[in-house]
Amino acid sequence: MNRTVRPLLLGCLLLASSLPALAGGNSLLVPANARCVLDLEPPALPDALRLCEQAALGGDLQAAFELGEFYHDGRRAPRDLAKALKWFEQASLHGHALAQHRLGVMFFRGEGVPASNVQAYIVLKMAAVNGDESALDTADRVSTQMRRDELEIATQVLGQVFRNYLLDLQVAD
Repeated sequence: MNRTVRPLLLGCLLLASSLPALAGGNSLLVPANARCVLDLEPPALPDALRLCEQAALGGDLQAAFELGEFYHDGRRAPRDLAKALKWFEQASLHGHALAQHRLGVMFFRGEGVPASNVQAYIVLKMAAVNGDESALDTADRVSTQMRRDELEIATQVLGQVFRNYLLDLQVAD
């Protein structure tokens, strides 16, 4: 296994193994129900960011997503792709579909990370499974840019993720 595939496989398997603990054991249905308010005027923004970070660190997936959006868009503060990546990854690892979609696009474009069609495709497919329908279209666009060997690797990793998920469902029954 080459150096690129091993971390990718380990990361995807980590993703698959962390999901069943959420949503009553149904790893593919993880709701996001809290929200940070980060569209405030500059004097109030530091406190709002602090509260949002506390919520995200406490497991609020929507808060982590909102922080990722805040740092990615660069409209209310300087764009910080490293922080955006951190928060999108945190929410993504727990099944937040929109965060997975944003993360997949970051991998595709090489925003804050080395560009990787394989990682982009895998994360986008997971986003689609988790409920972001537009992620499926984005994954299809990514697949048109992939070599055959890249698509085979991505398909193998996704197959393993879903096999693990089905095994978890069988064990839960």
